[in-house]
Amino acid sequence: MGALVIVASAVISLWTNEAVAQAPIEEIRVVGTQRIDPATVMSYMAVAPGEIYDAARVDQSLKDLFATGLFSDVTLRREGDSLIVQVVENPIINRIAFEGARRVKPEQLETEISLRPRVVFTRAKVQSDVSRILEIYRQTGRFAAQVEPKIIQLPENRVDLVFEIDEGPTTGVRSINFIGNQRFSDRTLRGEIQTEESAFYKFFTQEDTYDPDRLTFDRELLRRFYLSKGYADFRVVSAVAELTPDREDFILTFTVEEGERYEFGAIDVTSELRDLEPEFLRGSVSTREGGVYNADLVEASVETLTELAGAQGFAFADVRPRVDRDRDARTIAITYEVREGPRVAVERIDITGNIRTLDQVIRREFELVEGDAFNAAKVRRTRQRLQNLSFFQRVDINTAPGSAPDRTLINVDVEEQSTGEISFGAGFSTTSGPLADFTLRERNLLGRGQDLQLSASLAVRQQTLDLSFTEPYFLERDLTAGFDVFRRLTDFSDESSFKEDEMGFGLRSGFQLSPRLRQNVSYSLVRDEIFDVDDDASRVIVEQEGTNFISEVSTGLFFNALDSRFNPTDGYFLRYDADLAGLGGDIHYIRNRVGAGYFLPVFGTVFGIDGEVGYIEGLGEDTRLVDRFFLGGDNLRGFESAGAGPRDVESANQDALGGKFLANGTVELQFPLGLPEELGILASVFSDVGLLTETDDAVGATDTGEIRLSVGVGFSWRSPFGPIRVDLAQPLLKEDFDKTETLRLNFGTRF
Repeated sequence: MGALVIVASAVISLWTNEAVAQAPIEEIRVVGTQRIDPATVMSYMAVAPGEIYDAARVDQSLKDLFATGLFSDVTLRREGDSLIVQVVENPIINRIAFEGARRVKPEQLETEISLRPRVVFTRAKVQSDVSRILEIYRQTGRFAAQVEPKIIQLPENRVDLVFEIDEGPTTGVRSINFIGNQRFSDRTLRGEIQTEESAFYKFFTQEDTYDPDRLTFDRELLRRFYLSKGYADFRVVSAVAELTPDREDFILTFTVEEGERYEFGAIDVTSELRDLEPEFLRGSVSTREGGVYNADLVEASVETLTELAGAQGFAFADVRPRVDRDRDARTIAITYEVREGPRVAVERIDITGNIRTLDQVIRREFELVEGDAFNAAKVRRTRQRLQNLSFFQRVDINTAPGSAPDRTLINVDVEEQSTGEISFGAGFSTTSGPLADFTLRERNLLGRGQDLQLSASLAVRQQTLDLSFTEPYFLERDLTAGFDVFRRLTDFSDESSFKEDEMGFGLRSGFQLSPRLRQNVSYSLVRDEIFDVDDDASRVIVEQEGTNFISEVSTGLFFNALDSRFNPTDGYFLRYDADLAGLGGDIHYIRNRVGAGYFLPVFGTVFGIDGEVGYIEGLGEDTRLVDRFFLGGDNLRGFESAGAGPRDVESANQDALGGKFLANGTVELQFPLGLPEELGILASVFSDVGLLTETDDAVGATDTGEIRLSVGVGFSWRSPFGPIRVDLAQPLLKEDFDKTETLRLNFGTRF
């Protein structure tokens, strides 16, 4: 009987629950909301009033409500015909603060995290932002940084979020070691990678802090270096960063396999394109049989052949190097196969990330436009051109499929950086003495890529004030144009017993005739005053005292085949400049200068030779002293500025008179001193030679027309405070009236 009662009760309970489950939901009641409208809560749910109660859909509603991130807690329960939704809202962030952030600016951290004021607070997002902040500090070399988020409760379910940051010390690189390198020393390989070993004198660099991303880039730099030296089988087995026991620094260890060194085998070019003969292409290939294998030369040859084919009308030419490696003979034969590539055109170029810089400033750097045949080499060069502008901290260029198989989209994403500069400079040179300068500059004026600069300098012997403006793409062409308004006051009392005051303006323009050849054209109108002439100065200078107006047109050609214009180690340059004064004004002359230089790396040293020849001739009148050439100082070490050449030995100061014809040159060998390469200290031995002759002054001029020669040693240091150069020179050929100088010093820095 008891069993029968139990069974009956179970049947009744099951029937009751089933009946409840099948009953419709008459009402959904939301409880606990403060800011969020109940209707908004119900809009996220998978059930609605009037529907049959479904446990699966109720469970899905619970998950959907949690997924919104609006609530810290959600419960759903059935009360009769009603479904009760109990919620606890996440608070709203009122303010975000970063306490302890000094090395990384709070403004930078604000842009990197996902949370913002007036955004819903969630613990998951806070933890994500903590991880992001730690990653930023790791990138600056601070692996010991700690971040603790703190929440300050406010009325109306609001909170202040405070990230308490302990930045900790920088985590440096104590040592960089290499295992497996036989062909190149550890020191050589350290010079090829970006990461540097920490040292006490590295004040203004972050390259000596550990950065895992930089370590990955270092692996690629090593690979490129070995491939350029013929080691085609080279690979980096591992790159390990170990934290020192004191947890203050890292020790980096690169394990490498160099492999054998290869030479180029047979080099050939084949073409599958009609009317494009291989013989026409072979002369443009940079690789040569018997030379050391160099992957950079192979890539350069591919780009050259692609451009050459494009210039002949084959826009879709595809050049692929076919490699035939002979491991026994250690040669790599290359066959450049020129074939018809896929006909893919650029459908559209989309630019994002440029808040301030106009689209046209970015587009004009592109070597491709919409409708052109897609060319990966041109895209790579475009990316480099955009980076060279120095307007952007980051430039990413990616491709995406277009609206058809033969169409592609080019997506450009940039991150802008500050282009305004306020800088102060200080230095010393033997020529000018102590000097200071101030510069106010905007390199991207109004986002148009224009350059506006105001600069002033003050030295013992010269003071200048210059306002300049440059438009890099004048009339939307690859034509640089600009103007200068200037004032210069120069003291020539030591050389020639007078002072010169120049005030005027200039117009200038420049354009590329070829990738390496540039021409510049300019016009200037200058009011030039020679004043404060000493009573016992040369008669020539006394006669030239006064004010003149000079209207001058100038042109210049510069052929640049150097690896670096400012610190060349390989290549050559050619230069020609001409000045014509007399299109108006009081002074008439024509002046020409020709210069050249050649640099060659030789067993870890750099051999350089350069020189200049110049001549000025008056047009119907004698030339003025200030328009002539001078010899000594920077262009002939061992002699004072204007210390060699024609001179009035009868004047009290033995004033330098300059010369109409100048020829000077330098031969120099620059080499390291065996100190750590990162110090940037180099030494050199040099010999300078010069000749300055011919004047229009018949009275008082002593002009022997003899060659001057000096030899010396120099030291240069790329110091944390700016470049420093010291030269010690001794004249070997000189005249008795020349003024010599043993020590020459140049130093400058900007901050």
